[in-house]
Amino acid sequence: MSINIRKATSDDAPFLAQMILQSTRADKKIGIYDLIFKTKNDKDVLNYLEKFTNTNAKSSCHYSNFLIAEIDGKSVGSLCSYEPRIATREVFLEALSEIGVDGEESEYLGLMEICSFPINTRTLIFDYMEELEGFMDVGILKALMHKSLLTARLKGYRIAQTIVEIGSLETLLYYKKLGFKEVKQKECDPYKEIFGRPGLILLSIEF
Repeated sequence: MSINIRKATSDDAPFLAQMILQSTRADKKIGIYDLIFKTKNDKDVLNYLEKFTNTNAKSSCHYSNFLIAEIDGKSVGSLCSYEPRIATREVFLEALSEIGVDGEESEYLGLMEICSFPINTRTLIFDYMEELEGFMDVGILKALMHKSLLTARLKGYRIAQTIVEIGSLETLLYYKKLGFKEVKQKECDPYKEIFGRPGLILLSIEF
């Protein structure tokens, strides 16, 4: 089974929206975009996310930050890598504004100020590492990460980080299999109250 890795394009917006929603829900009742878009309706959240990947402001969710894995021409997995010095909080808010969402009103950003970690802007950040159900254990995530790390090296990066939820055992295991090591954990009561997960884990890889 041959896996093809390619850069995402604006036409991939529906698939990227699906992967982002799948990643952020992760077996929880709500994810961060339910909170940001103030709706739990899948159709509405996906519609917002499709637009969000195609804004002029290049936030962390912009399609240009994604690689897509294909098998026999079918999109089966995604991996986002972005530079935090470029995809800043301000850019994120600007992108939300483009699709008619006031991010400043979202409790999510305030929550992350309390519960997340300070990010080293000299690192690369990985997010939205996902694969379609039925295509697990065929090397999709490994192929995506391998290609992303090669690209990162060409940009001069030697360290990458990612953040996963405490209790998201499958995702944590995937990253550790790919060579990431746990840096620190942060339990956060407000995060647990909203999402039902105790907090977050910071992982890092040197390459």
